[in-house]
Amino acid sequence: MTATRRIAVLSAGLSSPSSTRLLADRLAAATGAALAGRGVDAEIEVVEVRDHAQAVVSATLTRFPGPELDRAIRTVTGADAVIAVSPTFNASYSGLFKSFLDLIEPGALDGVPVLIGATGGSERHSLVLDHALRPLFSYLHAVVVPTGVYAASADWGSGDAALPARIERAGQELAELLAARPARPALDDGFAVDADFEDLLRSLD
Repeated sequence: MTATRRIAVLSAGLSSPSSTRLLADRLAAATGAALAGRGVDAEIEVVEVRDHAQAVVSATLTRFPGPELDRAIRTVTGADAVIAVSPTFNASYSGLFKSFLDLIEPGALDGVPVLIGATGGSERHSLVLDHALRPLFSYLHAVVVPTGVYAASADWGSGDAALPARIERAGQELAELLAARPARPALDDGFAVDADFEDLLRSLD
């Protein structure tokens, strides 16, 4: 029986389409190909943070995510690995990206392999990987692969092999981590994500 690993792709691009999503998709494809070479299937699910922007703000205030946001959070916390890509704003990850991660319960990403990526207009913002994203996921006790991938605007369509090579190397590193460990158990239903908020309050009476 072929082994399968669940990979959550967390993309925080603000436009559609976006270079952030493009990088996220290429990282996922590279990881899937590297896993296939090890006899492991990849089950990939993408979470577009922009699709949950209003729900993220509401949940930040109320601590009650709506059904769709709750499913998105569970996709990330229930995965065997996470590929997380954010656009760069003021030398750091986007506020929406951070607000989504703030909704994740402490310990939910303990030991989970994470591949980090970022996009921006200039190469000078590449330090966002090691100065912002890597410390963030280290704080969450995730296992961040050594190679992070930054893509500046000039990298797309330039014909330079540096970006594809870095994407492939990062995918190989994540695949190696994934293939060496058992799949995580699937999350149970837990919080009733389809329940109405008033029903939840009544259940506390």
